[in-house]
Amino acid sequence: MEQTKQIKIASNKILWIFAVGQLGWSLLSGIISNWLVFFFQPSGEEIAKGQQTFLPAGTFFGLTAIGLITAVGRIFDAVTDPYIAGKSDACRHKLGRRIPFMRYTAIPFAVVTALLFWPPVNGESSLNTAALFVCAMLFYLCMTAYCTPYNALIPELGRTQNARINLSTFISVTYFFGTAIAYLVPNIAAFFLDSMGYAGSFRITVSILAGIAAVCMLIPAFLIDEHTYADTTPTKASAFSSLAATFRNKDFRVFVCSDIFYWIGLTLFQTGLSYYITVLMGLDSTMTFPLFAVMTVLSLAFYPVVNIVSKKLGKKKMIAFAFLFFSFTFLVTAFAGKTPLPAMANGILIAVLAALPMAILGILPQAVVADISEADMLDTGESRQGMFYAARTFAFKLGQSAAMLIFTSVALINKDIAPAESGYGLGYRLTAVIAAVLCLIGGLIFLRYNEKKVISRIENRHPAE
Repeated sequence: MEQTKQIKIASNKILWIFAVGQLGWSLLSGIISNWLVFFFQPSGEEIAKGQQTFLPAGTFFGLTAIGLITAVGRIFDAVTDPYIAGKSDACRHKLGRRIPFMRYTAIPFAVVTALLFWPPVNGESSLNTAALFVCAMLFYLCMTAYCTPYNALIPELGRTQNARINLSTFISVTYFFGTAIAYLVPNIAAFFLDSMGYAGSFRITVSILAGIAAVCMLIPAFLIDEHTYADTTPTKASAFSSLAATFRNKDFRVFVCSDIFYWIGLTLFQTGLSYYITVLMGLDSTMTFPLFAVMTVLSLAFYPVVNIVSKKLGKKKMIAFAFLFFSFTFLVTAFAGKTPLPAMANGILIAVLAALPMAILGILPQAVVADISEADMLDTGESRQGMFYAARTFAFKLGQSAAMLIFTSVALINKDIAPAESGYGLGYRLTAVIAAVLCLIGGLIFLRYNEKKVISRIENRHPAE
């Protein structure tokens, strides 16, 4: 009880310091999500620029090596989430339950990200496949060890509805900046292309960005005193029983189910974005960043609106709308290069359409999980914030695994057709169509979330709010 009385409400300054950590890990995540498949499964356009292949050709039951590795990595990542969450919730370290994990994994997380782009053999080799597999598993383990405790601090630092939405807004802003910087990889690599070659330019660029990310991730780990702002009392339940109790929450199950479909669709879109721009629209890969910048600037402009409107209309209506609008955007992407619009105009249109749903889904889902976890704590008396976020990431990472398998396999359709021939790029178009359908399904499922019941439980506990 005495510890609870000493807990302070985090100021916006503390919330911004915390958000810097998200900039770091989203930069690393963005590099892998957007460029790992692009690097190891290059299109004809990139091979013509000098990129080589490092993995043996061929498929296993229609699945490529890079597709299998990234999918298995995501599954491994998902399986370790509850384990790390349980360890974090029960941690008795003098620094708290979350900060120790963040401090000790930030640098290994950055190092292994860079190593993913340094295969040991300069050419096609099974040794490269093995090295990529090992590094991928280490990458996802480090990401889990940093991000799961990090996310568990969100409901602790955002202890009121307003603070929670503000914090979700702040970390969404830094997430966008981290992702935007990740899209700069080919632009930065262009400066090293003549001296280091295609692969070498990618490697040095990723290494530089990984160093920046490590610094960002260490900032909240050293500047925030967890004991001041969070309840650091360890839980007594085992990881398995805590995970089972978390999934007994009906509203959480509804949220997670919709989240899985959303993340399959979004991962298909993110992985395919570089291909949509270079293959379907015929633009250079360096145009990825300018188009993402257009989407980011517009999305950030919507942030104040989302922040204010969500406090009045609630989160449920806005998230359901974002699902529907994103589905439409993915469908428009599927027809890129088939309309009378010039290629650049087509790219700008997609960026503009994606801006609003990106703003909504970048802010509100994290706040929804925080709402559900707080309501559950009031009902059960167990503080399992870490497990709620781990359970969410466990589910959506399974979705991301499925997305990597789907994308790398579907993308092979008509891959050998020449650019001038009919049907060229059909596989990439189909990935966008699949993303649209899955995102629509996710939105329909989310309509079953009982937001009124969850918020009512919290407000009854905090009537002053």
